[in-house]
Amino acid sequence: MTRLSVNINKIATIRNARGGNMPDVTAAAIACERFGAEGITVHPRPDERHIRYSDVRELKPLITTEFNIEGNPIPSFMDLVLETVPTQVTLVPDAHDAITSDAGWNTIAHREFLTEVCTRFKRKGIRTSIFIDPIPEMAEAAALCGCDRVELYTESYARGYRNGREDAIAPFIQTAEAARACGLEVNAGHDLNLENLEYFIRCIPWTAEVSIGHAIICDSLYMGLEKTIQEYLSKVRIF
Repeated sequence: MTRLSVNINKIATIRNARGGNMPDVTAAAIACERFGAEGITVHPRPDERHIRYSDVRELKPLITTEFNIEGNPIPSFMDLVLETVPTQVTLVPDAHDAITSDAGWNTIAHREFLTEVCTRFKRKGIRTSIFIDPIPEMAEAAALCGCDRVELYTESYARGYRNGREDAIAPFIQTAEAARACGLEVNAGHDLNLENLEYFIRCIPWTAEVSIGHAIICDSLYMGLEKTIQEYLSKVRIF
């Protein structure tokens, strides 16, 4: 069964826009779990424009489901992950000034570096996932890096969904099958929403986890957070 991990970055963005502690990021994470979320995702960036490193430290002892920390494995990020020891770390090749994630790793070109990073995290018992584009060769090379999972970068699927969902999903099926053949589990995330999520899961039913933040926070403005999380759960619990 596919698990739903809620990315709470946007909640921190709202807090940081005003100062103070409204909304409270830790309270929001606890509420997401109470409403049915099966994981909490954060993506701290060096400029701390949304989730701060201090948030990660405060959240770790409070999370009762799975805690997933995403980010570019620069030294400060690696130190934070090794200190807090989340359930999972997702390696994302973000530039320091990226507005949001916009590409997956070239796991062939960066194999040596990613192997070293995965080794360090796995020594601490942290499940490792590498963020990749929907290219089968990237999944195969990721397996050689020693990770446990890949996360498929789903922006192109979401962008192409309305114009032809069969064509949009095709490279993701191929890449997910390649990952599975290499013994990797498959996560997915970026621009998944209530319109396109169910079809993705129907086509790749062995998806282990989806990480969704922006769309959930947007939908919650109209439906409320509890109702929104339940709606998203209904899209992944279809088997």
